[in-house]
Amino acid sequence: MSQLLLEDFIRLETQVWRALADGDADADGRMLSDDFLGVYPTGFEDRKSHVEQLIDGPTVESFALHDARMLAVSESAVILSYRAEFERPTSTVVSEVYVSSLWCRRDGAWLNVFSQDTPAD
Repeated sequence: MSQLLLEDFIRLETQVWRALADGDADADGRMLSDDFLGVYPTGFEDRKSHVEQLIDGPTVESFALHDARMLAVSESAVILSYRAEFERPTSTVVSEVYVSSLWCRRDGAWLNVFSQDTPAD
């Protein structure tokens, strides 16, 4: 499993955050599996609801990912965990969450299958 690199999964995760910051529903949808499950402080989200949040534009103004760690579960499954700081477009408050995302290789592409956010104290 030495071919699986932390930097590659940080890059993939950053693409999801970039889609949220750009308000790009198509890019967001391309990164998520059809059976995606998100577990957030606001509840559960499937792929459709994750993408639909971008109908009215960006949901993130700025973001930064820190302290990333990777757990290679198999050659085709990786858990990426990290701390994210972000601002919403309607606020100047910086929020901080710990995120764990499961990325799985399906049909030759890495897709985000599961993500859970835990607010930082």
